[in-house]
Amino acid sequence: MASFSDLWEAYRLRHKRRYLLLRAIHRRRHLRSVADRTAAIRRDSLLVFATMRNEAARLPWFFTHYRAMGINHFLIVDNGSDDGTVELLAAQPDVSLWSTGKSYRLSRFGVDWVSWLLFRYGHGHWCLTVDADELLIYPYHDTRPLPALTEWLDRSGIRVFPAMMLELYPKGPIDAQRYLPGQDPTEVLGWYDAGNYTIARQDQTRALWIQGGPRARMSFADRPRHAPTLSKLPLVHWNRRWIYLNSTHALLPRRLNEAYDRLGGEKISGLLLHTKFLPEVVGKSAEEKQRREHFGRPENFDAYYDDLIAAPDFWTPHSTRYEGWRALEARGLMSRGGWI
Repeated sequence: MASFSDLWEAYRLRHKRRYLLLRAIHRRRHLRSVADRTAAIRRDSLLVFATMRNEAARLPWFFTHYRAMGINHFLIVDNGSDDGTVELLAAQPDVSLWSTGKSYRLSRFGVDWVSWLLFRYGHGHWCLTVDADELLIYPYHDTRPLPALTEWLDRSGIRVFPAMMLELYPKGPIDAQRYLPGQDPTEVLGWYDAGNYTIARQDQTRALWIQGGPRARMSFADRPRHAPTLSKLPLVHWNRRWIYLNSTHALLPRRLNEAYDRLGGEKISGLLLHTKFLPEVVGKSAEEKQRREHFGRPENFDAYYDDLIAAPDFWTPHSTRYEGWRALEARGLMSRGGWI
């Protein structure tokens, strides 16, 4: 029998979910339609949702990766780009684009805007919510397109597919590399940390909280609890009554966050290859430190931005070469679960 505290927490989170949904519906007023091609969305379309700013260099490979995977339509919010991102996005025949100049931080770091689009267009679809620097991979992704995975998830009664963010980095200072638009970023960012991860379960949301990787050891060694959260729930068979609580780290209702086996077994999972550390991150970090839009208390992260502005070398003799999903599964960073 549930305790009073459990019942109260469930009530509180249900109230919060309704509030966040109403907030997202209200924030639709922030968005100006630039290119609306949503009429092309079919009942079986696989959809990507994203908010981005100044990502013209990343977008050619972003589209190459996700189109090859089987994504049918991209619903994207641009937040004040001035590098040609808007023009590039508007020219894509499978992109619907909205624009806003409102505060990213005050819109729950873009979650309000994406939540409205998920509410309006995502219901009944498998929806992948990612940043421009996140590339989803999963077991057999090189031979089985995303529709094969989502069909198996449907047959297995799985509505939420988890993926840890795996931060890739180069060998040498990050500003000493060369990246060309359209290039596979793993050709430049060929290394990762294989084993410095901590895992906890959040009692309130029942979500896993994973931290670690190169930023944790380089910028947050003296305050590990402030290190970036790497666990995400990016791929969801969406229902308009659901909402992301904070980024894609947790969902409401909270039962959706139990995308792991609490009895000690393994459920299927993937990875989001995080390609943040391309050479452009140095200049972007200087800009974002001034904009102060990326953290709830930006002043607490000035030292983190200073580290990136200094173009660090994340590589150590303990770094591991990125060699594809099978090696990542062998290291326990993803699992095929029962998908054979």
